[in-house]
Amino acid sequence: MRKAAVGAAVVCAAAVCAAAAVVVRQRMKSTSKWARAMAILKELDDKCGTPLGKLRQVADAMTVEMHAGLASEGGSKLKMLISFVDNLPTGDEHGLFYALDLGGTNFRVLRVKLGGKEGGVVQQEFDEVSIPPELMVGTSEQLFDYIAEALAKFVATESEGLHPEPNRQRELGFTFSFPVKQTSIASGTLIRWTKGFSIEDTVGGDVVAELTKAMKRKGVDMRVTALVNDTVGTLAGGRYYDGEVIAAVILGTGTNAAYVERATAIPKWHGPYPKSGEMVINMEWGNFRSSHLPITEYDIALDEESLNPGEQIYEKMISGMYLGEIVRRVLCKMAEEASLFGDTVPSKLTTPFILRTPDMSSMHHDTSPDLKVVASKLKDVLGIPNTSLKVRKVIVDICDIIASRGACLSAAGILGIIKKLGRDAPKQGENPKSVIALDGGLFEHYAKFRECMEDTLKELLGDEIAEGIVIKHSNDGSGIGAALLAASHSQYLEEDESI
Repeated sequence: MRKAAVGAAVVCAAAVCAAAAVVVRQRMKSTSKWARAMAILKELDDKCGTPLGKLRQVADAMTVEMHAGLASEGGSKLKMLISFVDNLPTGDEHGLFYALDLGGTNFRVLRVKLGGKEGGVVQQEFDEVSIPPELMVGTSEQLFDYIAEALAKFVATESEGLHPEPNRQRELGFTFSFPVKQTSIASGTLIRWTKGFSIEDTVGGDVVAELTKAMKRKGVDMRVTALVNDTVGTLAGGRYYDGEVIAAVILGTGTNAAYVERATAIPKWHGPYPKSGEMVINMEWGNFRSSHLPITEYDIALDEESLNPGEQIYEKMISGMYLGEIVRRVLCKMAEEASLFGDTVPSKLTTPFILRTPDMSSMHHDTSPDLKVVASKLKDVLGIPNTSLKVRKVIVDICDIIASRGACLSAAGILGIIKKLGRDAPKQGENPKSVIALDGGLFEHYAKFRECMEDTLKELLGDEIAEGIVIKHSNDGSGIGAALLAASHSQYLEEDESI
């Protein structure tokens, strides 16, 4: 009996020891997995580092590329496109002007009544119209007829006091946010469609001519006086409200910058110099690249798998289209190599672009003690329930690293423009104010990104110069900016000036 009891006790003890060994092994395995997750996080932080010295190198590289792009066509990764906008709005403009903003699956038609220096924008109205999917892949005539028809309906709703002056044709600013080779202020040939459009017979043709023919077919008596992209429109809108605006930057789904250059500083400009002595340059800065950019394995993989590998490298590091996707790629690596979310990789986590930048922003801004916003985003977007607080904290850290890198690189780009214009050093006896007009959802809605960008720019400039550089939100530049450019390039300008 006693021997049996001893035997049972030995078996029991052995079982307890074995169970304890399993627990220890599991803990060791768990500790080692967590250590791997921490190593991935540290490596990410190191590789994404943006010390001030590196950012100054990025800014200098941006300035060098700007010079090269102005010197000759194809001389730089920056296209430095001549916009043919040489008269920015001054605030003196008056009359009724229209704008058409075509940049995606919707387009907007606007009308703006301007009252000169005293009145400013007296009244504005707009309508938004969806483009049926079949017209995005149909013919040029079908698309532009549809747009002209919407314009005709909008013109028909002009109320009392919102008519053009007698014997004057209505004038329109056309914001066309697709790659175009501009040939004058009111003409440009389409290089290629993007954003889901594929209408072969428009490519290589003048988009203003296509719109003009369609308006004629639909009985709309209107003249396109300015063809612009959204960044140039933002610059025009910014300048209308503040004469010290020198540049505009879009930080949204994509990114771009435009600025006012001296005509004599554009070697590739071969025409007569404009009366104003100035020319707006559309940088297309999303295509900037430099050996100084802190590129990681995640950026390389994202670029290789993109629709345009080797292009838009800067945009892929700083814009709203890509920030959430970079975070997803980091989480994927942690799930695969450190079992961050358990033994299997959550299937949704492997879906490209499932984690959008607004979701990333919500997690990054979560201030609740248990990070419940992070928990709900993981569950709702990625199908990952029941995460621990320490895992959620890691996710906030990743969002912070990726957003901060993007914000710091944006600040370096802006510094590059300021340096090109010679406004980065104090001038004896003067320190002129320079205003940068900013627009785009990323800048407007991602507060931590915006604050980091503004703080970094101040650090890069130093206190004395930073006092004279102002970042100003310029809302809806692509809409009202186009109407303002229609006004500042009106066919009736000389007539008005002689009155």
